[in-house]
Amino acid sequence: MKKFICINCPLGCHLEVDDSDPNDIKVSGNTCPRGKIYAINEITAPKRMVTSSVPVSRSDLLRVSVKTSQPIPKDKIFDCLNEIKKAHAEAPVAIGDVIVSNVCGTGIDVVATRNAHKI
Repeated sequence: MKKFICINCPLGCHLEVDDSDPNDIKVSGNTCPRGKIYAINEITAPKRMVTSSVPVSRSDLLRVSVKTSQPIPKDKIFDCLNEIKKAHAEAPVAIGDVIVSNVCGTGIDVVATRNAHKI
C-alpha cells in the first residue's frame, strides 16, 4: 500500500494506492475522479513540470525564467536541466517563446515565462 497526497486541487486528499496487481490499481481516499487519475499516474508514469532560468543577452534582464510547456517524465528531469543549462536567449523574449525545442527528445518545449526587453 502506497500513500499520496493529491495535488490536483486545494483539498489535498490523502490517497491510498494498492498496486499489487498492475492491471487493477485500486485507489481510495479521493474525493473526486481526478484524485484517482493522479494516483494511477504517479504509480505508472510520474511526470513533473520543470522550471529554471537561462541567460539572456542584450536585455534589461540578466536571466529569463523558463518552464517546460507540459510535465515531463520524472526520470528525465536532470537531463532536461542539463539541456536548459546550455541554453541562451537573445532579447527580445516574450512569454511563451520557445527557448529549447523538444527537450531530451520528449516532444515538449521549454518556454519563457517572462518578457525580456531589448536594450
